Amino acid sequence: MSDRKIIEVQSVMQQAFVAVDGMETVGDALNKMRDSSASIAIVRKRHPGDEIGLVLLADIAKQVLARDRAPERVNVYEIMAKPVIGVRPNMDIRYCARLFENFGLSSAPVIDNGEVVGVVSYTELVLEGLWPAVSAD
Repeated sequence: MSDRKIIEVQSVMQQAFVAVDGMETVGDALNKMRDSSASIAIVRKRHPGDEIGLVLLADIAKQVLARDRAPERVNVYEIMAKPVIGVRPNMDIRYCARLFENFGLSSAPVIDNGEVVGVVSYTELVLEGLWPAVSAD
């Protein structure tokens, strides 16, 4: 049996994200992201049967900037990922990393009781989850 301490996603997740509507422009979403120092925008559900969406700065770079599209003329719903794979706050970060690898993810919303409570990416998993354990030895 291993003595390894379990580190849960909730202890490393970021709470810096913005929630936007799919009909907002990418320009409006970028302004909110800049104001909040967030690199992820959660796209709110439009109705109870809907699913949440996700927009990363990488999505904006690939689908707006690289294609020379005006952020004020592109709606968030045009570039978002939806539906997204979410993780539970009490998930072990090792399983979260495996989930990312298995499904080609780089980040995911942390969902508790149907509500987004944070976001997690490889950055948090490694720098906040793994690094303290390595440097403590």
